[in-house]
Amino acid sequence: MRDVQEGIGTAHYKAELRRSLSTWDLVVYGMVFMVPIAPWGVFGFVWHDSKGMVPLAYLIGLFGMFFTALSYAAMSRAFPVAGSVYAYAQHGIHEVAGFFAGWLILLDYILIPALVYLFAAVPLKPIFPNVPAIVWITGFVLFNAVVNLLGVRLTVRVNLYMLTIELATLALFIVAGLVALHAGIGAGGLTLRPIYDPRVFSLATVAGATSIAVLSFLGFDGISTLSEETSGGRGSVGRATIVALLVVGALFMVQSWIASDLARGMRFASLATAFYEIAGRIGGVWLRDATILVSSVAAGIATAMAAQAAVSRVLFAMARDGKLPSPLAKIHPRFQTPYISTLVVACISLVVGAIFSQRIDDLSRIVNFGALTGFILLHLSVINHYFIRGRSGRWVRHLVFPLMGLSVITYVLYEMDSSAKIMGATWIGIGVIYYLVLTRILNKPVTLEV
Repeated sequence: MRDVQEGIGTAHYKAELRRSLSTWDLVVYGMVFMVPIAPWGVFGFVWHDSKGMVPLAYLIGLFGMFFTALSYAAMSRAFPVAGSVYAYAQHGIHEVAGFFAGWLILLDYILIPALVYLFAAVPLKPIFPNVPAIVWITGFVLFNAVVNLLGVRLTVRVNLYMLTIELATLALFIVAGLVALHAGIGAGGLTLRPIYDPRVFSLATVAGATSIAVLSFLGFDGISTLSEETSGGRGSVGRATIVALLVVGALFMVQSWIASDLARGMRFASLATAFYEIAGRIGGVWLRDATILVSSVAAGIATAMAAQAAVSRVLFAMARDGKLPSPLAKIHPRFQTPYISTLVVACISLVVGAIFSQRIDDLSRIVNFGALTGFILLHLSVINHYFIRGRSGRWVRHLVFPLMGLSVITYVLYEMDSSAKIMGATWIGIGVIYYLVLTRILNKPVTLEV
């Protein structure tokens, strides 16, 4: 049976964003957003929580995210509009579900720029001890805001340059790491302990570590926010999402496996800089500083730039539908970018970065809570839109796969740190109050005409 009601999501929207992105551009965007070297910033935290089984945590995360990517592909084909999971739940389930999907994913998208700015600033401390983190954050925010305001094509071009640098540095670490293992450093070779260590293994332990590791995957979903700016056809967002996720997931596992065996017997000065200490162990100060600089620039410019572009389009989509203040839906007449939303995200990033400068792990968990709960509504959207309402008859694609993704994500959420769940529940409570004010006091419409 042909995909049900394809394209109805765009029927009532005026085309305001410039369609200029190919499928390859979307793949690059997704890879840059996820960051092929993302494990470097969170390696110490995942290593500690997983008791050394870092690549296993990434494998479980990839397993759950793969089914989520399939759901994004399915919904992006049916509703090729900006707004990501907000738009998919809105049209796939109900207007109320759409609002709360958008509210939850905002917890992810709004905070992710600030989080990656912190990942960029913290490692620079050993190299530039007299420069406060807020100085780096401010510089990154201003640069990214300007590039995003000038248009999505410039954003993609900068991303491609950064992706090339990241992959080259990653290749250098992999080669140096394998040589060091062969020379007897760490475990003295690649072992299976990072994949499965029977002495310390428990599903709860690895699931708890996965709740941090999954942060590295967040970004493939951001591809869907560019649906109204792609020129590659209706299926390009889905194809790019799956390709970017699988390629980067494989890179995550390879580098974390090597780093885990190299870390054998080490005592880290700080979990936040654990990976860079490993790089220093195998290559000396020059390799440590090289990985720090590349990681910082990649996070502070490429990843944060992609994150700002994504969240500004979610704000744009929700404001266009009357769920957020209307100025956020304004498009720049020359550059055709949501410039008010972009500037708002920049300001929020500065404030959040200052507040959580000493609590990166807490901010990571909050971001993950927003993303994972939003993904739950995404999977339910696929089941309702295709299998129940559309009667597609595709049991595996539209029921089994979403249920598998839903199961993994629900379990990871269950094992998540309690403080993150409390803060996430607080965010949901604020959303309930805001929604009631919106609908009961301001009398905003509850449904959209599609």
